[in-house]
Amino acid sequence: MYRGGRIYSHFAAIKSLFFSKGFLLGFGTWLYGFTVQNAAARVLTSSVKMEKMANGNKKKHLTGHLLFCVFTAAIGSLQFGYNTGVINAPYEKIQAFFRNASQERYGQPMKDSTVTTLWGFAVAIFSAGGMVGALSVGTLVNKFGRRKSMLLCNILALIGGGLMGLSSVSWSYEMVILGRLVIGVFCGLYTGLTPMYVGELAPTSLRGAFGTLHQLGIVIGILIAQILGLDMLLGSQKLWPLLLGLTVLPAVLQSIMLLFCSESPRYLLINLQEEDKARQVLLRLRGSHDIEDDVREMKEEASKMAMEKKVSILELFSNPIYRQPIIIAIVMNLSQQLSGINAVFYYSTEIFKKAGITEPVYATIGAGIVNTIFTVVSLFLVERAGRRTLQMIGLGGMAVCALIITISLQLLVGETPVVSYVALLAVFGFVATFEIGPGPIPWFIATELFAQGARPAAVAVGGCSNWTANFLVGLCFPLLLTACGPYVFIIFFVLLVLFFLFTYFWVPETKGRTFEDIASGFARKPASGPTQSSQTEGVARMSVSSPTEKVAMVEFSGNETKAGANP
Repeated sequence: MYRGGRIYSHFAAIKSLFFSKGFLLGFGTWLYGFTVQNAAARVLTSSVKMEKMANGNKKKHLTGHLLFCVFTAAIGSLQFGYNTGVINAPYEKIQAFFRNASQERYGQPMKDSTVTTLWGFAVAIFSAGGMVGALSVGTLVNKFGRRKSMLLCNILALIGGGLMGLSSVSWSYEMVILGRLVIGVFCGLYTGLTPMYVGELAPTSLRGAFGTLHQLGIVIGILIAQILGLDMLLGSQKLWPLLLGLTVLPAVLQSIMLLFCSESPRYLLINLQEEDKARQVLLRLRGSHDIEDDVREMKEEASKMAMEKKVSILELFSNPIYRQPIIIAIVMNLSQQLSGINAVFYYSTEIFKKAGITEPVYATIGAGIVNTIFTVVSLFLVERAGRRTLQMIGLGGMAVCALIITISLQLLVGETPVVSYVALLAVFGFVATFEIGPGPIPWFIATELFAQGARPAAVAVGGCSNWTANFLVGLCFPLLLTACGPYVFIIFFVLLVLFFLFTYFWVPETKGRTFEDIASGFARKPASGPTQSSQTEGVARMSVSSPTEKVAMVEFSGNETKAGANP
């Protein structure tokens, strides 16, 4: 997601949008509860039309326990979004605190240059912590499992939130910086933990829809941070430490809820060889005794995993079996961060002003609403249109909108009303198409491309590439903006086209396929090219010749052909 200090610097202007503090407090509380709980009802309703699969048309029922586990995990995603956006609203107050803390401790205020340097460090260290956390996911889940790992991670949230919340009374700006580092590690871990846990719990027919909930939690968390960061709420000079430290509350809530959640049945059966416990968990999650297909698939994966050594991060790149899927996972994560979403938000205020909207905050609020709406749209579409199709629609739509924005920004010099409205629509179109595909899909694609043995390492690499790209964008975007001005969108247009072509030629569709089916396709596929057919026995072929064509994984054994399920 986009995380720049500059893009949310106009929050004070939002006062004119609402009538009272009581209204805002009520709305913030309502938004937190309603969006999370109502999303479950939406998924439940949409699932009725998606519960029949090609493999025997067997129904996969949603249960209360499954929804409880999934949305408990999604609190971690909301935490990630909240801590991404929370630092932006009160940044002036925090910088003033840096000066005052120096005055209190050393008898003289901190120099402006030092304040700027420390502030930049406090912002950047969050991404650095995220990179460390993302790389640590594999080690953590292999040792402690999925559920216990989330419980342990919340210790970091308590430490990070406590450090930031107590920084003001301690007159310590070092506590703010250290707290941001710790909370960054926490968020980095959860960018891998939530998609992995949810993906392993969800039925195959709903894996993509549930995976999208990670992104939905992020955008809701950012929206909550924007609202609570208002001066009239928690963004004031006295209350900003409470705003930063508030992250401990959802951490405590999630820790309590996790005590009632089940461990991943795949981890129980495949990693711990505890079949009886895995069956018990599946019965609770599926609400049906018809779990033999799930158990059979896990056993097949376990038998293959037992014949292989543990997959390390280095082996993902050195072993031809894993090379293509890990490249796909990395590039798709890069497509999220290098899409230009930061640039669009930077210019949105100017575009909205030219369109006659005098309050710049409308750009932020409007974009936040569009973010949430189209993430929900993606949730409904991902199991119908497929991951690959939505990714291509998103990248293609963003490329077109980036071109329109570039042209519009040049024509806006004359303040032509029609052009200003075209630019406004292009901004919303860019944000909407981002949330259709490149926003949510890269988060969970690595969990689908790899079997159980390689999944933790793959999720770690994918998450780390995402955080690294985010760090580099934050570092380089101001320089690009100074050098190119509005023509910076041309750079993103070229990148979007390249990502589109990569998706078209290299990314297979994973909709409706089991983890083992997907991994077997890559394992048997020749490494010479993405569309080359196999001429040897036992080699699978993934056809990705058309963005609208359903990708078939076909196994050849003598004269007999078996096609994978393709709903």
